[in-house]
Amino acid sequence: MPLRTVRTNIVQSIRAFRVPDLQSAAQTLGHHFLYANLADAQTKQDVLDLIGQQFKLPTHVGKNFDALYDSMTDPVHKSGPQPGFIAVLEHIPANTKFDKEAREQLLDIFRDTADYWGDRKIPFRCFYSFL
Repeated sequence: MPLRTVRTNIVQSIRAFRVPDLQSAAQTLGHHFLYANLADAQTKQDVLDLIGQQFKLPTHVGKNFDALYDSMTDPVHKSGPQPGFIAVLEHIPANTKFDKEAREQLLDIFRDTADYWGDRKIPFRCFYSFL
C-alpha cells in the first residue's frame, strides 16, 4: 500500500519522497495528482499563477490565497465524490519577494485544505520543498 506510513490529511516536507513515486502512489490509490513546480516564481503572484496553471484551476485563483483555498475545496466538493488527493508544491521560493510569512500563508492554505477534505473523510496529502 503506497504511503501507508504517511497519515492522510497532512502537509509535510517532501523529504525522502520523489515526485515520480508520489505520482505513482496517486495512480495506485486512484487519487488526483496535483503538481506545481514553482522554481521560476519570485513573487506571491507568480506562485499563485503557477499553481493555478499547473493544477488546472479556474483563472480567479491567481487573485489571492483565499481564492486558491476556495478553488481547492468548494467547487471540487460540489463536482461529486472525490477519491483523494496527493499534491506536490516543489521548489517554493525563498527570497525577499516571497518571504517566510508568505511561505507560511501558502502552506496554511494547504493545511486548511487538508482539514476541509479530512472533515469529509477524503484523503488529502500535500508534499512541499523549498528552492
